[in-house]
Amino acid sequence: MHRNGSDSINRIRKNDILLLLIFLVIALVCGLWFFMGRQAGETVQITVDGEVVGTYSLYQDRTVDIDGVGGNNTLVISDGQADMTEADCPDKICVDHRSISNVGETIVCLPHKVVVEIISSGEDGTEAEYDIIAQ
Repeated sequence: MHRNGSDSINRIRKNDILLLLIFLVIALVCGLWFFMGRQAGETVQITVDGEVVGTYSLYQDRTVDIDGVGGNNTLVISDGQADMTEADCPDKICVDHRSISNVGETIVCLPHKVVVEIISSGEDGTEAEYDIIAQ
C-alpha cells in the first residue's frame, strides 16, 4: 500500500490551528488578568539617591522641582497623574516617559538618581514589603 501523505498533512494543520487557538486564549486571559489587576495610585513618592525627599497626593495639582544628583528635574502632578516635564540630563528619557498613575509605576532619571514612584496611601516607604517568594 502506498500512502500519499495528505492525511498526515491535514492532521498537522488541524493540530497547529488548535495549538494556536490555545495559545491565543492563554494570552487573552493573561492580558485581562494584567490589566484588571491594576490599582489606581493615590500618592507620588520621590526618591533621590535612595532617600525619600517628598511624598505628594495625586489628587492635588502641583509642580515639584527636584534637586537630583548633579541636576534638576521638574515633576507636574495634575488630573491624578504624574509627569516629568523637564530635566537637564543629557538623554531626557525621563521626560519622554508617559505619565504615571497606577501603583508600582515609576519614572526614573538615572543621571540624576531620581525615582518617581506611584504608591498606595498605606505605604510609607520605611519598611520593605516582601512577596511570598522573598520570604
